[in-house]
Amino acid sequence: MDNQPSSSATRVAIAGATGRLGRLVSRLVEESPDFALTAGIGSQGDLDELGGADIIVDVTLPHVSPRIVDYAVAHGVNVVVGTSGWSGDRIETLRRTVARAPAVGVLIIPNFSIGSVLATSFAAMAARFYDSIEIVEAHAATKIDSPSGTAVRTAELMGAARSELGPVGAPHADQRARGQQVASIPVHSLRLQGIVAKQDVHFGGVGEVLTLSHETLSPAAYEAGILLALRAARTARGVTVGLERLLDLRFRIPGDPPAGRTSDGGTSGQAASATSA
Repeated sequence: MDNQPSSSATRVAIAGATGRLGRLVSRLVEESPDFALTAGIGSQGDLDELGGADIIVDVTLPHVSPRIVDYAVAHGVNVVVGTSGWSGDRIETLRRTVARAPAVGVLIIPNFSIGSVLATSFAAMAARFYDSIEIVEAHAATKIDSPSGTAVRTAELMGAARSELGPVGAPHADQRARGQQVASIPVHSLRLQGIVAKQDVHFGGVGEVLTLSHETLSPAAYEAGILLALRAARTARGVTVGLERLLDLRFRIPGDPPAGRTSDGGTSGQAASATSA
């Protein structure tokens, strides 16, 4: 009884509730006194059943997801999108749509794992220092889309981070075995039994290789991120892409001067070139 929702609980409806991620979101909502589950439909369910919710969670399929989001925006309901397949072009179209509904917020979360989001952020930081970069991502054999939304997001962020440097070196990219290029970065997808999710970003440099690796061992890794997204969705406005936008990723080594300042009070050239507004 301790987990009964309060009278002020945020009402949540889930599209894709019968899938693995949908079942996880349903359980978290039902266990939290901050939220109340008002409806759960399958990917092909009747959208009118989602009516009356404060937040709609979309964890359906790539070809179904736009219909869910369009319904939410048209009805003035904030939505959390946990479905892959939202390309940059599709997101830009959505931004224009949401601009005409300023009271609505859409959170697009390619990956709810905080560890995965951190690994992607680290990769974006490292991308400016290497011209040879490739991604290898692996998921369960049942995953439909390739490359994964996380791999696409990682490549796009790395491409943006090195926009002034130009494309990475990707020799023989015309050969199919070299993977699919996203933001000029080759991405290789594995679909195997026994895997939940794994991504390795390889950086090649002179005399060295840096690999940033993250592996999801259990769907429990998504729980903290799901709850974070649900809480943020209550007051979201516009389109927000990536769980990293909801995290405080500022970092300073203890004992160091504040970012951008040397110990004598001046601005270091390294910090000036490495810090973005």
